[in-house]
Amino acid sequence: MEINWIVLGAFAAGLIVLILFMIKKNQKEKQKLTEFLNNDYKKSEEDEPDFEDTANEK
Repeated sequence: MEINWIVLGAFAAGLIVLILFMIKKNQKEKQKLTEFLNNDYKKSEEDEPDFEDTANEK
């Protein structure tokens, strides 16, 4: 039984291309998610007491 090097080489090249494609796609999705999470978060405004007004009330 002989190893068909041409078929094996084509399969390996296709596998490498597929892995590189998946890595690139994952990096794009990671960047989109990071931008979404950074821009989507809105810090709620806290009602800070005005110490001058509370001092005048007493």
